[in-house]
This record gives sequence, C-alpha cells and structure tokens, in this order.
Amino acid sequence: MKAAADSAVEQYFASIRAALGGLEIFLADRNSPLYQHGVIGEAIMPYLERLKASFACWENRIGFVDQFRISRAESGFPVYQNVLELENDRRNADRRLSEIPNADVLRGEMADFILRNKAFPTELQARMAERMYLQQIGKGEIFSPFILPETVRVAVNPKTMRPYYVVTWAAFDGASTLPMVYMATVEDSSEKIVEMLVTPDGKLNPDVRIDLPVGGLLNPELASRFDDFALKNSAYSLSPVTIATNLDRDFEMLHPKQLRRFVLGPFYSADITENNDKVREILSKVRKVENAWILTWTIQEVFSQAERPASRGFWSSTPAQEEFYIDTNNLEATRMGVSAYEKHALVPHDAYQALYAAGEAEAIFGDYKVHVISANQVISEV
Repeated sequence: MKAAADSAVEQYFASIRAALGGLEIFLADRNSPLYQHGVIGEAIMPYLERLKASFACWENRIGFVDQFRISRAESGFPVYQNVLELENDRRNADRRLSEIPNADVLRGEMADFILRNKAFPTELQARMAERMYLQQIGKGEIFSPFILPETVRVAVNPKTMRPYYVVTWAAFDGASTLPMVYMATVEDSSEKIVEMLVTPDGKLNPDVRIDLPVGGLLNPELASRFDDFALKNSAYSLSPVTIATNLDRDFEMLHPKQLRRFVLGPFYSADITENNDKVREILSKVRKVENAWILTWTIQEVFSQAERPASRGFWSSTPAQEEFYIDTNNLEATRMGVSAYEKHALVPHDAYQALYAAGEAEAIFGDYKVHVISANQVISEV
C-alpha cells in the first residue's frame, strides 16, 4: 500500500511539473494568444514561477511528512492547508534550518548508521529531506495565500489626460483550491499624481523615473488602502464585475477601466484526480503516464463602456462612476459577471490522440480553446 501511495504521489508531481512547464512554453510562444495579448502573458509568468517553486517545495516536503492532500474531486490542486503550511514554513525557515545539522554532517551520520546497523537510516533521511525543503523554500518566492499588488505598467490616456496603471496581484482561493492572478487597468485622477506624471501634451513625464515593477499601487497615498482592498476582494466567489464595482466605489480618484482574472485549473491527471469520470477513464489508457494529464484555465474580463462624470451640487456631490459592460446575450458571461471570457485547455499530444480516438474530444472540450503540446512545441486551436 505504501509503495502504491508513493507511486501515486510521484506520478502526481511528475504530471503537474509537466503541465506547468507546458504552460510556461505556451506563454513564451510568440504565436500563442496570451503572448499576443502582451500584458496577460507578461503578468502571469512571475506567478507561474511562484507556483512551480511551491510544487518543488511540496515535493521535498513529502520526504519528511506523512500526508499530502490534493483536491482530487474538484480542482486537482493541493488543498488550501498545504498552501498555509508552506507560507508558515517560509516564515520560520531560517530558525528551523539553524536547528538541523548541515548536509555534510547528516551525510556522515547516515554513512556511519548504515555501516554500524546494516540498515537504512530512515530518521536521518527525513532530517535531510527537511533540510532540503527548508533550503528550497528560501531560494525563491512561493505562491502564497495572497500575493500583494504590483504596478507592472504605467502610461497616459491622452483623452482623459490621466495616468493609468496596470496592477497585478494573486491569490490561492481556499474554497475552490484554485490559484488566480488578477490584472487591473486603473486610471488615477489624483491631482498630485496627474501633475507629476502627465506632460501638457498628454504624455508620460520622461523626467520621472519609474523602475517597474513597483511594489504596490504607484500612487503612494493610496497604495496601502489598495493592498487592503485586493486582500478583501480576491475570492473566487466574487465575480469580476463585483470586484471592479467595489474598486470604483471605494476609491474616488481611481477609475477601473478593465479587470481580468486568470483562473488556473481544474487539472486532470490519470488515476489521480476524480473531477471528471469520462476524462479519467480515457486518460488512464494513455500509453505514457507522464502524458496523461490536461491543464485548463479561464480568463475572465470586465471592462468599462463609459464613465459617468462627477456631479457637484450645492447640497451633495457624486463622484465619477464607471458603467461596466456585461454580455447579457451570453448566459455563461452573465453568470460569471463578465464582459467576455475564454476557456483554454493544454493537452499532451498522446492524451489528445486518446481523446480524439475515443470520439470524445469535441464533447469534452466544448467551447475550450485547445492547445496541444508535443516535444516542447505548442499547436493551438486544433
């Protein structure tokens, strides 16, 4: 039973590693839709690196813990408790490393144990695995429960003479066990910011040096409040139009023109996940187990179709307000609370062949845009 469990764990990590690596290839491909969108692929890549780092840490962690749980029937990603534990371990990594002998000492003790006892040093091996895990977690940034906003792009809207920012942040939703990346395009009408960043001819002031990415919202007077807003408005249960409307309401000087949400998952892996019986049955027939997976994602977008100007009266005043467009002709878009959305699926060539041969490809993928990966190349819209 233990060998079977170890095999399943090894298969899961091999599959998710291949899937995230495939997504990285897709994002870097000049012909991919997300590359052509520019800001989407650019915004997602740093968070994908964080997610890959998290999985590398989790893989090391199973060398000294008894349990690693994934959401087998839903997202196919690790349950939220794993994300919380990883974040807690990251904060305490230096202290715990100081309490564990260095790698050379542990290797010496392991060799001595084997010579003296003619047995495998299980406890020492677990200590070595924990050291490797703590060292790994300190190497780079991981995908935390919530990742603070960054400003990744700054420009000026010549029509409104306001600067606008592209701000990104991310969250791992505990209820849906899905990692998500947010991208907001926000105009700023703060008088000081407009004066500092915008030239009289409606260009970005070249005398102001901005080293991107900037931690937080570029406007320092609103940055802390914006961090707090993002933390409270990143749940998957909130629709994009609700988040955009809340942002518009909570910040008089910020004008959200577009909000995108990149939702990664579900992830399907043969004999591991149970989120789709038909997919699981067909994937189990794929010849190479390392190719028996499907990674899906959804891009949701809501944009402003108009801005109602502020009104100033003797007794009361009303701030400027965005009018967000919802495609009410599309039931799914209406349900999501978006102007538009795209569903994507990344599939290894072997798995796609199995689905196609079974006559299930069209039924399973439906309105998904399918991207097939083979030998480090991605073919889209098959």
